[in-house]
Amino acid sequence: MSYQPPPDLPTEFGLVLAACRWAYAGDSGEAVARLTAGADWARLVTTSQRHRVQGLVWHALSALKTDVPAAVEIALSSDARAIAERGLRTAPECRQLFAAFDDAHVPLLFLKGLTLAKLAYDRPFTKMSADVDVLVLPEDLARSAGLLRGLGYRLQIPKTDSQLLRWHGLSKESVWLGDNGLVLELHHRVADQPQLLPALSATSPHQLVEIAPGIELPTFGHAELFAYLCVHGASSAWFRLKWMTDFAALFHDRKPSEIETFYHRSQELGAGRAADQALLLAERLYALPLPDGLSKELRRSPVSRWLAKAALADMLRGEPTERPFGTRTIHLTQFFLLPGAGYKFAELARQARVAAGLY
Repeated sequence: MSYQPPPDLPTEFGLVLAACRWAYAGDSGEAVARLTAGADWARLVTTSQRHRVQGLVWHALSALKTDVPAAVEIALSSDARAIAERGLRTAPECRQLFAAFDDAHVPLLFLKGLTLAKLAYDRPFTKMSADVDVLVLPEDLARSAGLLRGLGYRLQIPKTDSQLLRWHGLSKESVWLGDNGLVLELHHRVADQPQLLPALSATSPHQLVEIAPGIELPTFGHAELFAYLCVHGASSAWFRLKWMTDFAALFHDRKPSEIETFYHRSQELGAGRAADQALLLAERLYALPLPDGLSKELRRSPVSRWLAKAALADMLRGEPTERPFGTRTIHLTQFFLLPGAGYKFAELARQARVAAGLY
């Protein structure tokens, strides 16, 4: 049976789902054709842009030879070209970055971005990557900063070099801007809340991914990447479909038993209910195949069901930062990603520091 998006969702959102899924999985395209008949094209464009999946949507619509209004073609195709061009410019910069760290014997992993795009999609440059995220060991932060400066990067957040190590004591990342305009986020841990995925580091099991001919970059192994993507999406309550699409694309062709293995490994690593939330969303939105036992287990948890429902509601709203109290779902759901009062108190303290600007 071909894929059909959930019928209770807005037509344009369903069409975006169908197009994104076709872009990574392929099928008859029947769902795309059916949903275009009643779609509001202007809303389709804004939905695609809001969720940063324009490249994937346009790839599906153009490959399936869908009849779209000229204005829609111009908007989506120009966005898709810009996404591809950015990816092509970023790839050699990443190669230079990895070579510099490798020569200095500083362990470095790439998070998301082009490595994830290559693993998840046949056409990796259809996926939007706004910046480059890299992970180093905490003890290598000072050396990493020196290497970045030598490559032409300037510290943006925090504002001064003297604040860098203290900043990383409370925040998982600092932000750097290259002379080439590339934004780089330097991570020393993978989650805002240190109790999530505490064992994942730049020396965790990893794989080399050839993102373009002659350019290989290291990223997490598949089990570690599963856990990381669950926590990364949950950290923003999955408000952009882009993150869920990447997750579903990466694992759509895995056997249900493999997904269950990844899930149990994520629990050992400390992903908690972030993995429950991710799988429930992927099953509902993209028909990710889960073993019956695991699906029932996840649904037995009222908290996990609520986390998935809250995330989907945020996906269907506007950009959180552009709405009054728009980030409340993000802040609230963080308290329930791990059980126990100790975790909730730790998360309350973290959010209080962020709100007060005490970095």
